[in-house]
Amino acid sequence: MAQGNSTEVTEFHLLGFGVQQEFRHVLFIVLLLIYVTYLVGNMLQSFTEENNLISFWGCVIQFLVYATFATSDCYLLAIMAMDRYVAICKPLQYPMIMSQTVYIQLVAGSYIMGSINASVHTSFTFSLSFCKSKNINHFFCDGPPILALSWSNIDINIILDVVFVGFNLMFNGLAIMFSHIYIMVTILKMSSTAGRKKSFSTCASHLTVVTIFYGTLSYMYLQPQSNNSQENMKVASIFSGTVIPMLNPLIYSLRNEEVKEALKVIGKKFC
Repeated sequence: MAQGNSTEVTEFHLLGFGVQQEFRHVLFIVLLLIYVTYLVGNMLQSFTEENNLISFWGCVIQFLVYATFATSDCYLLAIMAMDRYVAICKPLQYPMIMSQTVYIQLVAGSYIMGSINASVHTSFTFSLSFCKSKNINHFFCDGPPILALSWSNIDINIILDVVFVGFNLMFNGLAIMFSHIYIMVTILKMSSTAGRKKSFSTCASHLTVVTIFYGTLSYMYLQPQSNNSQENMKVASIFSGTVIPMLNPLIYSLRNEEVKEALKVIGKKFC
């Protein structure tokens, strides 16, 4: 290429499909539905087909992935609580304490803890002998329904479930609780009414998500197993796997003034 006066290219503009604006919204909805279908494809398949088969190693991978991300979510919720604590209680020190390096370390630590927890559960669960039955009383591979199929001694597995799940919930729950206690004390000392309202709204949204998520996990894994509890666990699994992720953006967006105004307008129309 001939050299001359030119500006170095630092970014590119993606033209996309080049359709009109109204068709972009249609494409957005279609692709969103496709992505959601991908996300819950295994769950939807179990509702529509009678013979839902999954290979042994497919079940292992599904259980490993589910346990990893479920555990990581517990730690990420605790990190969010500590982040709010530093932002509200120590605002001047926030850039120094919650630096980008710290964020990366905390997030990486969450997924490391999730991987360790999931690896232990997966190795102990699938090292058992499964000759009693091959019918898992669930719509995906989860711990308690799989343990119910084994004729091996599962006492150590039950202890691991209670210890690991109990530790993760208690450790992160205490971190969240103490963070919000300090936050509430700081909020009550604020002289600005607007500042108190904004800070309280932030904490209320986070506590709502924590209560729903932790309550569901406690109900699923910290209760005695029975035929009735396994049926209830299916409902709780749907709630934790689909309903809670769907509600998270709505719950957190309740802090957004535009969303609040839109909800008020919708409420007035229905009333």
